[in-house]
Amino acid sequence: MYRIIAASLAVVACAPSAQAQTSPAQAAAAPLTLERALELAGASAPNVEAASAGVRAAEAQRRVAGLRPNPSLNAETENVIGTGPYSGLSSAETTVGMSLPVELGGKRSARVAVADAQAVRARLDVAVAEAELVLRTTQAFNALAAAERRLGVARDQVAIASEGLRAAQVRVRAGRASPLEEQRAEVARINAVTAADRAERAAALARSNLARIIGQEPGPVDLGWFDHVAGAGPRQSARAEGSLALAAAEADVSTANAQVRLARSQRVPDITLSAGARRLEATNDMAAVFGVSIPLPLFNNGRASVDLAQAQSEQLAALRRVALIDAEQSIASAETELADAEATARTATGPALAAAQEAARIARIGYREGKFSQLALLEAERTLAETRAAAIAALAAYHDAQARLERLTARAPSAMEAQQ
Repeated sequence: MYRIIAASLAVVACAPSAQAQTSPAQAAAAPLTLERALELAGASAPNVEAASAGVRAAEAQRRVAGLRPNPSLNAETENVIGTGPYSGLSSAETTVGMSLPVELGGKRSARVAVADAQAVRARLDVAVAEAELVLRTTQAFNALAAAERRLGVARDQVAIASEGLRAAQVRVRAGRASPLEEQRAEVARINAVTAADRAERAAALARSNLARIIGQEPGPVDLGWFDHVAGAGPRQSARAEGSLALAAAEADVSTANAQVRLARSQRVPDITLSAGARRLEATNDMAAVFGVSIPLPLFNNGRASVDLAQAQSEQLAALRRVALIDAEQSIASAETELADAEATARTATGPALAAAQEAARIARIGYREGKFSQLALLEAERTLAETRAAAIAALAAYHDAQARLERLTARAPSAMEAQQ
């Protein structure tokens, strides 16, 4: 009795140490979840980095657009190196001054408006890149989970075929079956091994594809996510308004409208004001010089540029309507595909799979007891394998449809966020 109590106390005392030793291993073997994969992908995504660089470029362009024209320093000497009294420098007139361009017509504010619209579009590009990254990562994660499930099924089929071969050999040695049954069972085992090899290569490819996206070896993945199907029931139909695709088209229209305003402002000629001091060498006198320069729009009055910008604005406005129609159609198609995939996944992973598993179980027992033929067993195993493959394909199609619908309905950042 005392020995039992002492042993129990020793086990309790050693439990924390053992737990501390096994916890790191358990943590290292924790399956990779989709959320973690998205975090890793976001940490090293070249497309998101490129879009972020575009935002910085747009912000720099905004600062450039707000700058005023630089003044000019002018210096000139007249009445020198001529003939007669102007042969030397005694009659020289030297003028030193500054010229300042003055923009009219609201050109500076128009440039700033264009730069602001382009900055909003650049920030939308970041949101689009992030949404595309989520879609690519989810699809790669889904492909790996499906490949792992197919590999597991293929290995199960190898074990089942090997067990069928052993059962056939027993029946043949006992004289209860012809050697043909053993040959059929051997063929089934070879085919199962070949299929398992293919499934293993497919899983390795899917794993390497996901590793390229997240930047590290994924390890085991969360297959519970793959097997989960959302609750059945009517869904509220998604709308295209507020989606990234439509927001990008609207941002292009806003940029085009700002370009029209800029083109119109360019039609107003700018003036250049100048002021300086002139020294007359002959009398050593000084005089002030003032000037105004106004360009004459004789050959290019800016009307063609306004027409060009207006046509591009109308084109992008029409493309915005096209984008709305395409987005609504794509969302409706994705919702239908998701509903079909969800129904197929529920059927394939529910009653159909259970019935196929039960039929195969009964066929194995009956074959071992000599009540069923080998052909009936092989047919039941083939049906089970096809049903399991169909279930995996249905789950993969469901998750892919769900990811594509989420990408199509991804919300654009608010106007406040887009301006920041």
